[in-house]
Amino acid sequence: MSGAEEIRKRLEDLRLVMAVHGAQWYLMVTTDPHASEYINDCYKEREFFSGFTGSNGTLLVGKHEACLWTDGRYFVQAEKELEGTGITLMRMGDAGVPKLVEYLKDQAASGDMLFADGKLLSARLGREIYEALQSIGATLKVGKNLTREIWKKRPADSGETIRVLPAELSGKDYHDKMVELRDEMERQGAVAHVLSKLDDQMWLFNIRGGDIAYNPVAYAYTIVTKYGVTLYLKEEAISDAVWHFAEDFDIMLKRYEDFYEDLSKLHFYGPVMIDLDNTNYLTCRLLERSGNELMDLRNPTEEMKAIKNAVEIDNLRKVYLEDSAVLTRFLCYMKKHAGKETLTEADAQKKLDAMRLEKENCHDLSFTTISAFGENAAMMHYEATDENCAQIGTDNFYLVDSGGQYDGGTTDVTRTIAIGNVPAELKKHFTRVLAGMLRLQNAVFLQGCTGRNVDILARGPVWDLEMDYKCGTGHGVGYMLNVHEGPQNVRWRYPEKGGEAELRPGMLISDEPGVYVAGSHGIRLENILLVGHRAVNGDGEFLGFEPLTWVPVDVDAIDPAYLDSREKGWLNMYHKQVREKLMPFMETIEEEEWLKKATEAI
Repeated sequence: MSGAEEIRKRLEDLRLVMAVHGAQWYLMVTTDPHASEYINDCYKEREFFSGFTGSNGTLLVGKHEACLWTDGRYFVQAEKELEGTGITLMRMGDAGVPKLVEYLKDQAASGDMLFADGKLLSARLGREIYEALQSIGATLKVGKNLTREIWKKRPADSGETIRVLPAELSGKDYHDKMVELRDEMERQGAVAHVLSKLDDQMWLFNIRGGDIAYNPVAYAYTIVTKYGVTLYLKEEAISDAVWHFAEDFDIMLKRYEDFYEDLSKLHFYGPVMIDLDNTNYLTCRLLERSGNELMDLRNPTEEMKAIKNAVEIDNLRKVYLEDSAVLTRFLCYMKKHAGKETLTEADAQKKLDAMRLEKENCHDLSFTTISAFGENAAMMHYEATDENCAQIGTDNFYLVDSGGQYDGGTTDVTRTIAIGNVPAELKKHFTRVLAGMLRLQNAVFLQGCTGRNVDILARGPVWDLEMDYKCGTGHGVGYMLNVHEGPQNVRWRYPEKGGEAELRPGMLISDEPGVYVAGSHGIRLENILLVGHRAVNGDGEFLGFEPLTWVPVDVDAIDPAYLDSREKGWLNMYHKQVREKLMPFMETIEEEEWLKKATEAI
């Protein structure tokens, strides 16, 4: 049975179960009970029932139809993976494509029931669906997960041992963070705060886990009041260090599995602060049923965490320099071997991963390395495997997007290099992407600006070609945490509710414009930038960026005609600094000579 046939069978099996429960619709999202971006295999229901492996997608199954919503990063990939399954691809953001809630209002009928797992549905989306269905006389049911009756061999969940970070890594102790959090609760008039988002909790308690691949987080829930803190953890994950830590700071440890039972009994005499985008729908329903008033606010820990302290910044500078050296040595290897000998995308990926993980302080990758040649690079989140990968040929681009989880930081960097003689049109695309990256990296802007204000600097050179990349320009980066972090980001368009945050000193942001041409090529260049102070005068306080990434940009891919004099100066200065900073890390004379050549002025 082919993969598409297997998906069709699973959908039919699901429809039979839906019929038994009286459901006309079943909804699957791509998340876990904590609104995590990366999730364990046991939560990959949408992937199991659709065959689509991208990290963002929502699957709606009806009695006779099925639709999958995903964003522009995955259109090419989704088309390939959904072929033959009978699932309709809904291209989010394209003209004429309805949003999920709009589609339900139009297609569902009075008396219909939609089932979804309330633990896997965000509170905000759950509320929107509930109100939309109620308006047409339909019902949302969130108490039962119907996929469990079909997906019998569901992988087990995780409960890896948790470690407590030493002061030389955290830079700020738990007590000070909790004082700051409670001050914000008091300012907002909240008597309690319920936290579900995993990286926020890891940061708050200065702990790290191993429950999700690439993200050093542990499954947890937290309830904070003026007088106490309750932390729910899996028993098998609690180390002696965690017990001692909890005892020292008077933190009540409880079983992870007891959280929902406790919620159904807890009544707080005042507003409960909760982030509807990062809390599941069941949590909110239980709190409300207990008579609690919910106050929808972004987790204060999100912005507190985003502004790195002095110790974190010092560690990040060191880690990014070390990581940049690893990628630079890999690019030297690729320029010497790719296109000249048999080398697949998977081979290259394994080599870079091994080079990074050889570092004593690197514990894991920060995401699956994207190693893509030619048309595969047009898929923004392409994943090469031994069974599904291409040979790295010539006369096109090779793109590699990768990062590591170090003691001292989380890294993320992308480079695109020319293999062989790249056509002139592709060089033009590359050079305009480079111009955008350099313009943003060298930006000066007033305090109070958000990512919307500076996005045009990176996107403008691509828009000049009457092209666009269907994603944001930049995202925040965690510290020994998730590679994608908020609230800061760089994009020209934001969702209707929230999402836009002021860029503040101490924040990290990625700078990664691109060009993606389906069936031909993909280009992305990415540096990580640290927001910092520049000047204060009568016109206000000016901020700018400090690059943390120090990796050569492939001059073989550049057409200097598409760079102005200022952009050439920026590139030459950057390459001069790259050469000075990385030369001590080169391990052979060959690498030293290549670095000299790769950073020559243009």
